[in-house]
Amino acid sequence: MEVNAAVEEGLFNVFALLGCAYEVVEHEAVFTIEEALRMVPHVEGIKTKNVFVRDAKGHRHLLVVVPFDKRIDLAELARVLPSTKLSMGSVERLQKHLGVTPGAVSIFAVINDPELKVELIIDEAVWRASNVQGHPLRNTATLSISHAALDAFLNHVSHAPRVLAVP
Repeated sequence: MEVNAAVEEGLFNVFALLGCAYEVVEHEAVFTIEEALRMVPHVEGIKTKNVFVRDAKGHRHLLVVVPFDKRIDLAELARVLPSTKLSMGSVERLQKHLGVTPGAVSIFAVINDPELKVELIIDEAVWRASNVQGHPLRNTATLSISHAALDAFLNHVSHAPRVLAVP
């Protein structure tokens, strides 16, 4: 599924409105961290893994953003939050709540969640990074944005992150 060009343009318009500088690199479609490491041209910032999960009853949805090489212990994360058992969200739920497809999930997808149905969990290492990388709602580009710009973006879309040492 292609991302609507107007939706992607809306993301960049928000950055422009906020006066946020960013860098974008185009590349072949990537679906895994391994592919991204091979195929994405160099761009500043911490590379991230973005995981969309839900609780056992499907009432709570979370976007968990961690460094690309970190494994997430969902059972321990559920205990820390606290939450019922966490599992991967379906493709349908991902599309419904964040408007993206697998492979294109990134912190920037919260722009598609104006009703704030998705909780944003960010690992401390990502939050402390001077620049953060993510897909601009499609997996054929990667953008880098400063921490200050990321903070401004998240404030603009009313997605206050919960920053913690993701287990």
